[in-house]
Amino acid sequence: MGKIVSIHSFRGGTGKSNTTANLAAQTALVAGKRVGVVDTDIQSPGIHVLFGLDENSMGKTLNDYLYGKCAIREVAYNVGEHADESGGRSQLAGKNLWLIPSSIRGREISRVLREGYDVGRLNEGLQTLISDLELDYLFIDTHPGLNEETLLSIAISDALLIILRPDQQDFQGTAVTVDIARSLDVANLLLMVNKAVPNKYDYVHLKEQIEKAYHAPLTGILPLNFDLADNASKDIFSLAHPDHEWSRELRKVAAAILAVE
Repeated sequence: MGKIVSIHSFRGGTGKSNTTANLAAQTALVAGKRVGVVDTDIQSPGIHVLFGLDENSMGKTLNDYLYGKCAIREVAYNVGEHADESGGRSQLAGKNLWLIPSSIRGREISRVLREGYDVGRLNEGLQTLISDLELDYLFIDTHPGLNEETLLSIAISDALLIILRPDQQDFQGTAVTVDIARSLDVANLLLMVNKAVPNKYDYVHLKEQIEKAYHAPLTGILPLNFDLADNASKDIFSLAHPDHEWSRELRKVAAAILAVE
């Protein structure tokens, strides 16, 4: 049975979707695993951009499944079959990587905000994806903060990666998330710091500080840099720039996830 890995942050703006896309790509490309990625940030979807999808090429979405318009398998977009011919994403050609995007259409997002959806049906869909696609890993890009669907994702996860910035608000919010994750008996709780200003933080000291505060392993400290900002979600950064310091640190996080039993 495949493992469910939720990528979460208490606040927005931590680089959660970008991290999720890169981790999924590394797991499919480098480790050769069968990987699915689900965008459950339905109120503000965006991970599809990183995989080169737009509104016109997206087809059916997670929203269609949640409202009973299609089967979950119909939503799975095969990234390996539609990989770009140039750039970092071209390396995913022929790889076993599927994306389950959420709709970017305003009326669909409005419906979610107005009516909500059946989180039980979401859970059924996730389990079906793992079975039908024979996935080794299913990455869930969650909605920031804590709501019903996020709590479901946390509860059914084999591993939860919490992303935080070296920021006091993030530190406090992460403490809340860690407490809730432990109350839900998450088997493997991992941490990652993103957007750390280079030369401002001592790696060893920050790692000790984080792990002591949350009693969970810190898998990587990813630097804030202009190269990633300049990428502007146009490509999978760790594939396009494999030797970059950000990419090297990201691969440490991927290795930690692959080590989860």
